[in-house]
Amino acid sequence: MRVVVTGASGNVGTALRRVLADAGDSVVGIARRIPAGSPDWVSCDLGAPAAEVVLTRAFTGADAVVHLAWAIQPARGEPDMRRTNITGSAHVLRAARRAGVPHVVVASSVGAYTPSSVPVDEEWPCGGVPGSAYSKQKAELERMLSGRPGIAVVRPCAVVQPDAGGEIARWVLSPLLPVGMVGRRWLPMPLWRGLRAQVVHAEDVARAIRVVLAHRAEGAFNVAADPPLSTRELASVFGGFLLPVPFAVLRAVAWPTWRLGVQPLHPGWLRLADQAALMDCTRMRALGWEPRHPPREALAEFVAAIAEGRGTWGPLAPCHVGRWRRLGFGRPAYQSQGDVR
Repeated sequence: MRVVVTGASGNVGTALRRVLADAGDSVVGIARRIPAGSPDWVSCDLGAPAAEVVLTRAFTGADAVVHLAWAIQPARGEPDMRRTNITGSAHVLRAARRAGVPHVVVASSVGAYTPSSVPVDEEWPCGGVPGSAYSKQKAELERMLSGRPGIAVVRPCAVVQPDAGGEIARWVLSPLLPVGMVGRRWLPMPLWRGLRAQVVHAEDVARAIRVVLAHRAEGAFNVAADPPLSTRELASVFGGFLLPVPFAVLRAVAWPTWRLGVQPLHPGWLRLADQAALMDCTRMRALGWEPRHPPREALAEFVAAIAEGRGTWGPLAPCHVGRWRRLGFGRPAYQSQGDVR
């Protein structure tokens, strides 16, 4: 099977390339930054006006396209999120149609779902979580995909793997916190009671996508590992002990500290973490998929990688900019992560 993967240098993309290679599939990776001298890669900025032509050429003759590319917290000088996520996705879908690709798998997210107090299946509405740019754009992507034949939508929960430690640390940790402190027993974790989260290893998401490809399945599929992790479990993995703080207080502190550049986590991400639904993965399991990595173990390996400053190349490369240089008024504010103020 010849598979073309957009966002192949990212968290899920790197894992998917490994899984597809192990299965004997031919893989072409698409990313803005590609390894030098590699014939199995195509450089493409998905949101650029010429992207559709480049993509159509790359997709021609493919048995399937897997669309993973998504801008989450772009660094300075990188394209606008909507340009990549919405315009870029439209380019991918049109190019796949023009190239006659019979099967397209698109990565959405648990963030696309309307909040729910009970676990949801794939029929739950995808209205998104108010105040989260990530959630709002994933919900818009779902509307773009609705009713299209030959398309499967994979909706994972929070995805972790050791190779992504450096990238995700840049998204969530304050430059004031040395990464080596993460996971230490004496580190307090300020979290609100009632937080619960599903976590899945990137390799398990990649295996789920490979199963969907093998079955030529269409429609939506939730991908998560059980059981969900509680506030106390999350605190014990990321630090040493839970420091209970009301959600309203954390959200109130998040806005000015984000705007001042003290920490990179926009309050929209807190809103998404608080209201994201838990998912029922019965439909994915019916295809024969089961996660191999227990969520707590997967998260612990990921946290250890953050503390070690691990990463690979491209977007997953460790940050070489000194943490003090990343401080400063307005540094993270050029692309807002939500509409909360």
